[in-house]
Amino acid sequence: MIKAFLQCFEGIHVYASGRRDETLAKASSLGAEAHKDNDYVVRNSDVVFLSVKPYHFPVLYSQVNRDSWEGKVVVSVMAGVKLETLEKALVGAEVFRAMPNINAFVGRSTTAVATNNAAVRNESRDLVDKLFRCLGTVYWVPEEYLDIWTGLVGSGPAFIAEIIDGLVLGAVASGMSREVAYNAVLDMIDGTVKLLKELKIHPIEVRDEVTTPAGTTINGLKVFESKGVKAGLMEIVETAYKRSVEIGNEVNKAIKTKLQMI
Repeated sequence: MIKAFLQCFEGIHVYASGRRDETLAKASSLGAEAHKDNDYVVRNSDVVFLSVKPYHFPVLYSQVNRDSWEGKVVVSVMAGVKLETLEKALVGAEVFRAMPNINAFVGRSTTAVATNNAAVRNESRDLVDKLFRCLGTVYWVPEEYLDIWTGLVGSGPAFIAEIIDGLVLGAVASGMSREVAYNAVLDMIDGTVKLLKELKIHPIEVRDEVTTPAGTTINGLKVFESKGVKAGLMEIVETAYKRSVEIGNEVNKAIKTKLQMI
């Protein structure tokens, strides 16, 4: 995110904090002013990103003066920590939750952002939107969608990568070289996505256009159905979503308990 923000916004100054020297060195190499003093970083920033592991948040919180959060725009990318918990802890701050994905590395993240609209200014919302558009596309969603988003979009690149690998291995098993198969599959998926977006058609329409009587596609689709691939994909997302809910409840409960002890 450091690199993306510096490229998107001229004249922006980015602070970064961390516990380890290697973390600070990496942040410095990307153009940030790095410190171990979390209170200094929060006090001197207009927008604060909380990207620590959820269970480390109480430690970070204990290192920052309570009044340092006043007037700050705070964006949490911590999994599971609810807006209600953050708002009670970060008194005076405008709080957002966001869920980007690994595709941010190539500027193609699909990021969900949630907030309590009644508690934030329009200009703060616009700023957060602009920041995440540096990483890719942005979807503003109700907070209750974030667990579904985690199962679908957060974990999604791993699921798609597995599907790609399976298609490639099928081609290799049929006699094609891995390199040719891999590049062809990536291009085919990219083209299919473009087709769906530009023509604004349902995936089933593409399937029906490609499928001919007694042809290769219908025979492949028979296997698709007999192996329950589509049902399996639905179950994969649903299972990932349920696990996200479980983790979120565990994390949020633990964070609330620890914050009460500080």
